[in-house]
Amino acid sequence: MIDDLMQLKKHNINILYAEDDENIRESVAKVLNIVSDNIFVACDGAEGIDLFLNNHIDLIITDVNMPKLNGFKMLKRIRENNKDIPAIILSAYSQSDFITEASQIDSVNSYLLKPVDVMVLLEKIKINIEQIESKREYKNTIQLLDQYKVAVDNSAIVSKTNIDGYITYVNQQFCDISGYEKHEILGKTHNFLRHPSMQDSVYIEIWETILKKNIWKGKITNLKKDGGYYVVDSTIVPILNSDGKITEFISLRKDITELEAYKDLLLNELHTSKDNLEDNIHTIKEYEKSIDLSSIVIRVTKNLRLTYVNNKFIQISKYLPTDLENAYFYDMFMKDNDNSSDIIKSIKQDGHWQGILKASSKDNTLFYMDITFRAIIDKDGNLIEYMGIGHDITETITIHKDIEDTQKDVIFTLGTIGETRSKETGNHVKRVAEYSYILAKLYGLNKHDCQVIKIASPMHDIGKVGIPDSILNKPAKFTNEEFEIMKNHATIGYSMLKGSNKELLKASAIVAHEHHERWDGKGYPRGLKEDEIHIFGRITAVADVFDALGSDRCYKKAWELDKILQLFKDGYNTQFDGKIVDLLLDNLDMFLEIRDRYKDEF
Repeated sequence: MIDDLMQLKKHNINILYAEDDENIRESVAKVLNIVSDNIFVACDGAEGIDLFLNNHIDLIITDVNMPKLNGFKMLKRIRENNKDIPAIILSAYSQSDFITEASQIDSVNSYLLKPVDVMVLLEKIKINIEQIESKREYKNTIQLLDQYKVAVDNSAIVSKTNIDGYITYVNQQFCDISGYEKHEILGKTHNFLRHPSMQDSVYIEIWETILKKNIWKGKITNLKKDGGYYVVDSTIVPILNSDGKITEFISLRKDITELEAYKDLLLNELHTSKDNLEDNIHTIKEYEKSIDLSSIVIRVTKNLRLTYVNNKFIQISKYLPTDLENAYFYDMFMKDNDNSSDIIKSIKQDGHWQGILKASSKDNTLFYMDITFRAIIDKDGNLIEYMGIGHDITETITIHKDIEDTQKDVIFTLGTIGETRSKETGNHVKRVAEYSYILAKLYGLNKHDCQVIKIASPMHDIGKVGIPDSILNKPAKFTNEEFEIMKNHATIGYSMLKGSNKELLKASAIVAHEHHERWDGKGYPRGLKEDEIHIFGRITAVADVFDALGSDRCYKKAWELDKILQLFKDGYNTQFDGKIVDLLLDNLDMFLEIRDRYKDEF
């Protein structure tokens, strides 16, 4: 049974075990070796403190009555250095004799009476290991996210401004290209960098766009400190708080000075009064070479058949020129884009299209191009071909995707931590995520919002980390006072998440705050009713209750399916949104398939 429980898996954790009785010490130490090779054994509390100070300890298991220093005093001394290490107390005394003193020590997770039941001890250790490893994974993902932020900061020209347009942050690349030091920039508006060629209408357009909470993209020419200039391809993004109000603006820029200079020189040369046609042609060829070296170049016929791609494109796509001869551009490089038909329509009807194009290389690796297509017209106005000029932005897109994936991992890990404290399994949050996703699709939410609620719904009970174990895992009905404390988890979860500007965490805050509101306004914490409750909260409420009632909990056995369905029928347009209840009942087989796929294993 022990092997089945722990699955013979050892964990990379360090356990400090303090016990003065030699026989008990040897027996329990052997049990602890089932779960870890890193067991630090102390004969008394004083030795336990020495081991703690000289080693990294993840979990403490201690007797109470020991010479030199008892278990309580040892834990209190350790808490002065680290308040978060979980502890399990073993004692020959009844709980009533020491529970008052134990309750004064933070992070004491369990009290076990001697003689110790090995199976119960291993189960307690298993719960603590899951929490330790979840917290460790969370810290690792946060560190990874910080590294990705540094990578973005190092790969783009970045600045931030407050709502009034005053600069609050610039990175080193901003200083390098402008020639200014940070202290010369902060507190000013971008107007002090304005180049005389930039018209007022451009800045009016920027402000009108971003104040409407939209993203602005375009080219801006700025003055350097030394009197020179630089041209940047800019993207300005408004950052919103949890109330949907703009708090600041972030601008990411790409230096395109050299490319713009080539274009200007080419235009100037084409409009000179040179009579020597050969000289003009030679000049154009030289500029074409320069563009060819710095950019991706694609040329296609009116029917979008490939006629030319440059070496830059060959390097990225890994196709040979022979692979691309007379190939249909749509089949080769447009099929990976959801909006491909809109792109083709824009190119043909408007004569141009600018945006990010996703494509598959010859070895089926995705790559991304920030590209502009334009129609090439002869002197009589006839269409000759389409030309695309762009840049490889695969690395930037990959970093952005990694950051997004990291956020998803962080959210799921946090949701799992919240459930673990209330002795739920990780499969509970998986099932709630899948149920929420299906309900969102059936409800008619768009593809993006369906993905958002799938990622955010596991965070519905993250506020339980702030609820005492004695209430959270009580194997009986709550008293009125205990239920009022338990209800606080919705507000606690919202408070933990509401400060983030990230879309996924903002959605998680909504789910945590509103999944116990009721359609008739009798829920908590705010007594919202009907459409006042966000659709994410209404969907998660149905998904969570459906799974909770069908699962064993510390205080109840799972309900029979007929009884669960009757509860939803009784709660139609009172506890739950009736439309969502209909979607559940009419598509029950889909939900039962998920329940069977992610069964709990105890």
